[in-house]
Amino acid sequence: MAEMELVGVRVEMPSSSPIALLREVGGAGRVLPIFIGAPEATAIAFALEEVITPRPMTHDLLQNLLDELGVSLEKVTVTELREGVFIAELELHAHDGVHTLSARPSDAIALAARTGAPIHAAEAVLDEAGYLEDPDDGDDDPVQSEEIVEEFRDFIDSVNPEDFAT
Repeated sequence: MAEMELVGVRVEMPSSSPIALLREVGGAGRVLPIFIGAPEATAIAFALEEVITPRPMTHDLLQNLLDELGVSLEKVTVTELREGVFIAELELHAHDGVHTLSARPSDAIALAARTGAPIHAAEAVLDEAGYLEDPDDGDDDPVQSEEIVEEFRDFIDSVNPEDFAT
């Protein structure tokens, strides 16, 4: 297993699909892009930006539930890539022992972003879907980077915390 850090969420062009980016801590520094839905991208971005919604969003509710029950999220692991679909697990510690639950990576990452739980990825997943960033691929171009950030800001600006209050 490789420890990962949540780099953030960005919009992949030209499809305008949101992706969560995880980067290997240490090792080769491989990047693992995981395509996610717009609501999950918003949930992760809100957690990273520490946005407080008027009512708890689903991932806030899960965190509150875990806290109330005295259960801690010890780690999130992206365990496999099966037919193009990432699979993740939550490792929970409760008074009666350790519990492992299957989860969508987007939900697991959103919960980890709220709780501070570490994120890991299986070596086989990184070997199959990870990549090394090319320093000459233009990502360091401030104009291109600013365009990507601006597109994501537009996406986030179109979502209001009230949209999730029911």
